[in-house]
Amino acid sequence: MNNNSNIGVFDSGVGGTTVLKEILKVLPHENILYYGDSGNAPYGQKSTEEIQKLCCRILDFFIANNCKAVVVACNTATAAALDKLKNTYSIPIIGVISAGVKGALKVTKNNRINILATPFTVDSNAYIKELRKHFKSFKITQEGCPEFCPMIEIGWETHPDRYDILKSHISHLSQEADTLILGCTHYPIIKNDIERFFSGNIVDPARETALELYSLLRLNDLLNTSSKKGKVEFFVTGDKKLFKKIAEQFLEFEIKNIYQIDK
Repeated sequence: MNNNSNIGVFDSGVGGTTVLKEILKVLPHENILYYGDSGNAPYGQKSTEEIQKLCCRILDFFIANNCKAVVVACNTATAAALDKLKNTYSIPIIGVISAGVKGALKVTKNNRINILATPFTVDSNAYIKELRKHFKSFKITQEGCPEFCPMIEIGWETHPDRYDILKSHISHLSQEADTLILGCTHYPIIKNDIERFFSGNIVDPARETALELYSLLRLNDLLNTSSKKGKVEFFVTGDKKLFKKIAEQFLEFEIKNIYQIDK
């Protein structure tokens, strides 16, 4: 492993491209392997043990492909497996939940925070535990959304009832909260629609995650010193064509290096 080694970024599907997009802005010279495990999605409806097993399989893939650091670009996987991954593997690994909390702390004025996430992330209380580390008196309302990830993976705009479902979930959140954390990396893809029903601060953990990655690489003297633009390769366990279509729409560039792998 050296400065020119790869960075591994993974998610249960296309959602982690929201984190990838920010990483490419902050670290344009890094070589990145993106692993979209859409063939095993949705993670939010699996057990902790199942998610940990899938995550370890992905880490093994990254290790075998010369990765110097890994970003768990999935809130559900962060909640279920980050501690286990850190205890199992020696390379630097970061998740997205602490980044989401940092973003919320920067913008909330009344310490009332809403969280939209997968049911697994909500049930884990991972965001509540992280927020309580900073301030005990946050008033937090969470809403688990089992439909969103599958709908986004297929193509959000293809669902005629998407606004009704979105409005229903947001109606369960606090009307007093001034901040909403997008507690799933898929959700920034539909941020414009979320803004139709929530007018406060909307926190996307992606930017903070990218900055945390930069700090981690610098601390470990692992920043790529090349002046050339880095290479990005995609590995997908599900429908490669569908992943490519949705990812390109969000990333706003053509994906050329994409490979189908076994789930």
